[in-house]
Amino acid sequence: MSNQQKFFAVDLGATSGRTIVGTVSAGKIELQEITRFPNALISCNDHVYWDIYALYNEIIKGLCKVSEENIPITSIGIDTWGVDFVCVGKDGQLLSNPCSYRDPHTEGMMETYFKRVPRERVYELTGVQFINFNSLFQLQAMRHRQSSVLASAEKILFTPDALSYLLTGNMVTEYTIASTSQILNPYTKQLENELLEPLGLSQDNFAPIVFPGHRVGVLTEKIQQLTGLGALPVIAVAGHDTASAVAAVPACVDGFAYLSSGTWSLMGVEVRQPIINQQSFDGNFTNEGGVEGTTRFLKNICGMWLLEQCRKEWKGLGYDELIAEALKVPAFQSLINPDDASFANPISMIAAIRTYCQRTGQYVPETPGELARCIFDSLALRYREVFGMLRELAPAPIEILHVIGGGSRNALLNQFTSNALGIAVAAGPTEATAIGNIMLQAKAAGLVADIKEMRAMIASSVQLTHYQPQDAALWAEGFEKYLQINR
Repeated sequence: MSNQQKFFAVDLGATSGRTIVGTVSAGKIELQEITRFPNALISCNDHVYWDIYALYNEIIKGLCKVSEENIPITSIGIDTWGVDFVCVGKDGQLLSNPCSYRDPHTEGMMETYFKRVPRERVYELTGVQFINFNSLFQLQAMRHRQSSVLASAEKILFTPDALSYLLTGNMVTEYTIASTSQILNPYTKQLENELLEPLGLSQDNFAPIVFPGHRVGVLTEKIQQLTGLGALPVIAVAGHDTASAVAAVPACVDGFAYLSSGTWSLMGVEVRQPIINQQSFDGNFTNEGGVEGTTRFLKNICGMWLLEQCRKEWKGLGYDELIAEALKVPAFQSLINPDDASFANPISMIAAIRTYCQRTGQYVPETPGELARCIFDSLALRYREVFGMLRELAPAPIEILHVIGGGSRNALLNQFTSNALGIAVAAGPTEATAIGNIMLQAKAAGLVADIKEMRAMIASSVQLTHYQPQDAALWAEGFEKYLQINR
């Protein structure tokens, strides 16, 4: 076996996707972007959908380009956002485009479901935080409206598994992506029939659970002909993008927390056993599957979604300009709770932020700089709030916070985060999800033995930026103001 191998990663986010080839050689990893494309929501007939076939087509385009450029790849791995799924009919065909987690059809469905299984019991069985778009409540919404798609479903496949199925013809349920559903039991590592039965479903409606590194199958003969590639294996990597990203944390010590920073912010620790108790229930923390039997104990926090939506309204205002303007604005002039329901998917994010500030008796931000400063300050202070709870629940002291993902490039927010938390921050890699995807393929190919070797190779391949906390008194004062406003 060659010491140098190339792996094809499909990394799909909630706003865009890309295909990347990772070369693993001589203890290093290098990335080459092959294609990049938008992942647009489709609003139709009062629902919001993803276009699963458009995503499949983009994967084929990436594979065709690899073939045309004679890049010898060893395998293929796919990661995506969590919770969303596709229904498959008895004839093996996809029955519909999947609903997006941003579809409003789940409003009120948690309360409807809790009439069948109490909230406390759901958490006891899953340890997953309550968000109205979790797969459990999407399925409840479909059952509530008597969805013909759900009624006809032979199998239900989570998004990365559905795309692997389209490539190979084989169905699996990858563990990390299933763990986002609020249906999986983290102790048994199986889907929980007690939660499925009230929906008229059972484990039989899902494909068998597999774990990161499992070989799903090889490209179908038709796709081999279409792309000019051979019978390449498709590997079930950590199908949940955050699980792949956390696998790529270049940690040298065990006592670390991570912040996967992008459209969403996900803050947590890696633990050997789930943490399911009254305190984690009260704090609405989640236990999701990691690699090598670990659990990602974390909390979802709204992330750069706030600024991304504002930038759409500003039509092209650059980050550098925004940050420069934000720095001219006094600290903590206006603060919001980033996780307030009014920011989930408003018609105008700018109007939603202004309304929140007006309702809470604060200065109403007008300029892009004032709005950006409000967002950065509020995110950092929300991180502090969650970090305080995380520290109490974590089984070991936390010495450093690793910021990974696209948000690791945001030097201002990273410094604010270090200031707010009072802890050292190491930022990078930006491409954590793709790197984790590739390294799990490399592990399946036998190039690395375990997560420890993976992280050592990643640490030697990426340049981290380090931040130390500053202005402790100022940020303590800001946090008090934040708590008073958001109580």
